[in-house]
Amino acid sequence: MASSLERNNNRTRPTKSNSARNKRQNDHKKRLIALGVDEAVVATMNPKEIRDKLKYPAKVAKELAAKNS
Repeated sequence: MASSLERNNNRTRPTKSNSARNKRQNDHKKRLIALGVDEAVVATMNPKEIRDKLKYPAKVAKELAAKNS
């Protein structure tokens, strides 16, 4: 019989590496900068704030357009 660790796919799945996480976070930063957010503002944001902004890119673009007008 298999142990519970072998049957539970959530525990046997490999973990994400730090380099993959860093690459993903850098890609997210580049996407925000491409939307028009200032690099200095993006540098001060934490990863969760960046992900939250990227969920609704049209909303971010609309906010930036209103701020610049």
